[in-house]
Amino acid sequence: MQDRMLPILQVGDVLVSPDILTEKFCCDLSACKGVCCVEGDAGAPVSPDEIGEIEDVLDIVWNDMSASAQAVVDKQGVAYIDPEGELVTSIVNGKDCVFTCYADLTDSSNGGVIRDCCLCVLEKAFRAGKTSWCKPISCALYPIRVKTFKSGQVGLNYNRWAVCKDAVKHGQELGLCVYQFLKEPLVRRFGQAWYNELCALADDLRGQGFL
Repeated sequence: MQDRMLPILQVGDVLVSPDILTEKFCCDLSACKGVCCVEGDAGAPVSPDEIGEIEDVLDIVWNDMSASAQAVVDKQGVAYIDPEGELVTSIVNGKDCVFTCYADLTDSSNGGVIRDCCLCVLEKAFRAGKTSWCKPISCALYPIRVKTFKSGQVGLNYNRWAVCKDAVKHGQELGLCVYQFLKEPLVRRFGQAWYNELCALADDLRGQGFL
């Protein structure tokens, strides 16, 4: 790899932090148990359209939510404005997303069981075929964060968080970069053609010795 820092990149009309192409990442639920859904001081960023999607499936996921989460939603709804002025999902006890639940999962890598893993009730319903909408795109894209500038242009940044250290380690073991791990949500958000352009840029930079 060349000993030079890459500048901010642009794919289509989207600004892309080079970290998304260079850093390794792959979630390891056996190690973290989904802690990203219950740590932090605010909920997940959501758009007004996504609030509508959540409200449409609320009756379906209601019984999977905790009593505390149900009480929060009854009081303030599925989302609120955080101190930074951003629309985010409601939370319980100042940190847990209201749409979290806990269950045992089979570890696909070794057939073992991951006890008390934190899951999203929205995604759980989607994967069970009960709904046609999965979860907020900000959740699906993590550790990528999307920022919309005043001009309307969109930028993508890689968010480093200590609770994801196992995901970084796992990604390094697999040789999987952030943009490769997040192929599905990136295609969902920006389209297949845009993702193909992103991969082509990564291949070109790799050929030049940057990656």
